[in-house]
Amino acid sequence: MILVTGANGNLGQATLAALRARGVIATGGSRTPSAGMLRLDFDEPPGIDLAGVSTLVLISAGYAEDDRVIERHAAVLDAAARDKVGHVVYTSLTGAGDHLGFALAHRATERLLRAGDVPWTILRNGLYAELFGGLLMWAQDGVESAFGDGALAAVAREDLAEAAAVIAADPARHSGRTYDLVGTPITAADVADRFAVPHRTIGLGEYRRRLHEMPGLLPFQPPMLASIATCIRHGFLDGTGPDLADILGRPLRDPLAVAVATAAATAPEAVR
Repeated sequence: MILVTGANGNLGQATLAALRARGVIATGGSRTPSAGMLRLDFDEPPGIDLAGVSTLVLISAGYAEDDRVIERHAAVLDAAARDKVGHVVYTSLTGAGDHLGFALAHRATERLLRAGDVPWTILRNGLYAELFGGLLMWAQDGVESAFGDGALAAVAREDLAEAAAVIAADPARHSGRTYDLVGTPITAADVADRFAVPHRTIGLGEYRRRLHEMPGLLPFQPPMLASIATCIRHGFLDGTGPDLADILGRPLRDPLAVAVATAAATAPEAVR
């Protein structure tokens, strides 16, 4: 059985759908499972049951402080070893992302995988084109961001999900491999041009101030988002590579079109 964790999240849902589209039997696991899913709560280690799982697609359990994320991942990897899971496919973070505020938990998890006895494949995912588009801010006269002229080698989430499905369907071919799954560089100005509006750069201090004023953000999230902005702005996330297209066996989805579609959802009516 192939089990995809975090199956109610965007990447987990898409990975599960990609597996099923390939005719592969797979099950989802979630802390709050929908119909047909297994209950899987990494915060309750004694209840993690992976018996019968041949391949575990471990979608990173982010959205917490590093210590919590690493504890969760360690718990599920311990269960994978105990229950004799055949292979773990882990969705990590692009190698260019070591300066990002959420990189440490990914690298610590990679270390746990390499030190363990369960065969593994690490997918170092680039940042989503959907995220890039969603982080752009609309002003009356155009688009604002803290990205400056920097570019992000953005990736459509569906491409990353499909890559995870390809690997999970035949993991033995990819055992012990680490893939860097990045896309095509895009800029905030590229997105603004699609709407025929200007892009204005704001300073990182102003961006951080706005983040702290946003309702609903958890305390650890503004530093993470600010780290994305400064890494893009200063050219740390624009590198490309062939791994994703090689795994998919086709050209990648256009990340600019994906970012534009995401930005359009919050755009003023006049520019949609």
